[in-house]
Amino acid sequence: MKREKMLTIGIVGSVLSLGSAIVLAAQDKYTVRVPGGLAFSEFKGYETWQTISVSRNEKLMDVILGNPEMIDAYRAGFPGNGKAAPNGAKMAKSRDTLRDPLQQEELLDLRS
Repeated sequence: MKREKMLTIGIVGSVLSLGSAIVLAAQDKYTVRVPGGLAFSEFKGYETWQTISVSRNEKLMDVILGNPEMIDAYRAGFPGNGKAAPNGAKMAKSRDTLRDPLQQEELLDLRS
């Protein structure tokens, strides 16, 4: 009986420890800063932003993303309309190193 109790406590402790590690890893993502510049936390939610532009060659793929305010500004004619980008409008560039032709095709299929 005592052995079962110790095993249960060990398993629960391991699960809690793993859960804490996952939470801390997710938080660490937003503590990164560009030297002398922006913090990654200023771009929270960029994973759901819409694609503005894609550029690729055989080794790299760059994607320019815009938050909803930036997308609305583009729809209103920015930058050709002569107006400044609205407050809160943000863009981000994401770069991926393409390792093989299959990965290139998979990434291009995601855009469709």
